[in-house]
Amino acid sequence: MTTYSNLVLDLDDAGILTITLNRPQAMNALNKVTVEELARAVGEAVANPAVRALLLTGAGPKAFVAGADIAEFSQLDSSTGQTFATRGQHVFSLFETCPKPTLAAVNGFALGGGCELAMACHMRVAAEGARFGQPEVNLGIIPGYGGTQRLTQLVGKGRAMELMLTADMVPAADALRYGLVNHVVPADQLIDFSKSILTKILTKAPLAVRYVIDSVNALFDERRDGYLVEAENFARCCESEDFKEGPKAFLEKRPAAFTGK
Repeated sequence: MTTYSNLVLDLDDAGILTITLNRPQAMNALNKVTVEELARAVGEAVANPAVRALLLTGAGPKAFVAGADIAEFSQLDSSTGQTFATRGQHVFSLFETCPKPTLAAVNGFALGGGCELAMACHMRVAAEGARFGQPEVNLGIIPGYGGTQRLTQLVGKGRAMELMLTADMVPAADALRYGLVNHVVPADQLIDFSKSILTKILTKAPLAVRYVIDSVNALFDERRDGYLVEAENFARCCESEDFKEGPKAFLEKRPAAFTGK
C-alpha cells in the first residue's frame, strides 16, 4: 500500500483495514494533506479485493479528530471557502458511498470536521470518554464538510439545530441517546468491539451488503428514487450466486459459503 504522512494503515487477516489518523500532536486535526490522504486511502481500499471493510480511528487517547486545522482555513474567502468545503464534502462522501462497510471508532474528541468525518461513515462506535460537537459558530463559520446535512439526518432537525447553534459538546452517552452513535463501550474495548461488528457483517453476502449500503444512501440523494433503487438492487441480488447459496445453506442447516458473485 501507499505510504502516508498523516495516516497509518493496517490490514488484518479478516480483511478489515484500520485507518488511523496520526497527528496526535495536533489532536489529529484535519489539514489539507490529511484530507487528500483520506481520499487516496479510500480509493485504494475500494480497489483492493483484499480489503473487505474499513475501520477509521484516531491516534492517541485524546482525540478522534478535534476539528479542521484552523491555521489553514482562517484565511479563506468566499471563493476559496466554497472550494474548501466542496472538496471536503467530496472526500467524506467517499466513506458514505463506499461499497464496503465503514465504521468510525471514536476514541476521543470528534469536533467540527472530526464529527463530520465520523458521521460520513456507515456506523459509529464511541469510547465512553468521547465527545462530539459542531462548534463552528464559535469561529464565525458553519460546518462545511456535510455536518448540517448528516447531523440533521441522524438526530433530527430540532436537536441538530440546537447542537449547531449552541456549539455544545455532546458526551458519548448523550450521543447514543440521540442516535448519533450506534454503541458506547469502554475505551480499552473500542477497537475489538468495532471489529466484532465488522467481522459479523463480513459473514454475510458481500453483494447484498453492498446493495444495502447503496439503497440506504439513495434515501438521502434527491437525484434518486430510493424505492426504485431498492427494487433494482433486489433484482441484482436475485441474479447472484450468493442468492442461490443462501437459501440452499439455510435449507441444509449449514453456514452459507458466500463468494460475492
